[in-house]
Amino acid sequence: MGGGTSVVAGRLCLRKAKHVCQLILAIICGETLKKTLDVKLEVLKNNPTAPDFILADAKDADMAYGIASTGRKLDGKPRSIDEYREEIRQIVFQGMVDIMLMSASTSELLTIQQKIFDSSGVTPAVRANDTTDIHIVRGGRYTQAPSQPFATATIDHVQSGKCPANQNELRSGANLGLYSVTFNNDPDQDLRVMEAYKAFRLEAEAKGFDHFLEVFHPNVPAKVHGIPPEEIPFFVNDHIVRLLAGVPSTSRPRFLKIPYAGPKALEELCEYDPSLVVGVLGGSAGTTHDAFALIYEAKRHGARVALFGRKINSAEHQPLFVEHLRLVADDQILPAEAVKAYHAALQKMGITPHRELKADLELTTNHTKYGSD
Repeated sequence: MGGGTSVVAGRLCLRKAKHVCQLILAIICGETLKKTLDVKLEVLKNNPTAPDFILADAKDADMAYGIASTGRKLDGKPRSIDEYREEIRQIVFQGMVDIMLMSASTSELLTIQQKIFDSSGVTPAVRANDTTDIHIVRGGRYTQAPSQPFATATIDHVQSGKCPANQNELRSGANLGLYSVTFNNDPDQDLRVMEAYKAFRLEAEAKGFDHFLEVFHPNVPAKVHGIPPEEIPFFVNDHIVRLLAGVPSTSRPRFLKIPYAGPKALEELCEYDPSLVVGVLGGSAGTTHDAFALIYEAKRHGARVALFGRKINSAEHQPLFVEHLRLVADDQILPAEAVKAYHAALQKMGITPHRELKADLELTTNHTKYGSD
């Protein structure tokens, strides 16, 4: 493992040096770094089979989990929201993710007030809606009831931190939002979901606001939605195609985010319309091998985006974890090798891993619901 670890360390050093040089040059020239998301999406537009891969860190958990959203530190104590935001700053400065997804309140602080993205290649994004199936609160039962469309944030607030905003203020904040929908095979309820998304799209187009679309699996019990488990990924695929068929290019999402439910469903969607950039959500915390293998497998079958939340937030050292995610995403290392290299790096830093290496090399089942553990 020693030789392989040295090679990985060398690759990481080169990446870090390149990022620092780009950052220094941008500061000297008084310019902003070109956003890597825009660069990669342009490449994929011209060549859907290009190997470019987009990584997103989902630090928007405060719009779902309440107090538990920030996770825990190595000593087991809960992080404060300030400590949670400091992790965001570190990962943005590191520059190895393409998107940082946040709540509107966090984005106001970091994007508008502190301007940490001005000299960064990372794109700030905000969760644009928070449907009831992600209201995961102690004592609550919302995740088991049919998803209700709702949005705490407004586009004006995301773009400028105020409402209404004048034209000079509209670009001071984030200009990319995550919009999520959940279909439960209920005509009345699903119609409300589609109507809410249509209203959002029209407002977003009018205000020049970009978005990416997340489509969850049904969140109600199987006996309610009545879809055989093996058919759910294809139920979702058909909804995506039907939903976007009536949407012109000016109003379409920049990319999709869906649960990874195996190669067949993913390949079906990617092959149906190669112009759709399809991404996968990270799922539950799981093992380190789960995270690395998810990127590897999803990319092999057509995905070009992965958005991780809990997997990054629960890592022993978040920037180090992201570095190894990036190496796997860029085909620099295989998942199992990345797990070994990550453990070696933790050992070098004197950090005790959550699991022994043998246990962390195991592959466990990934859940597909936002609220699963």
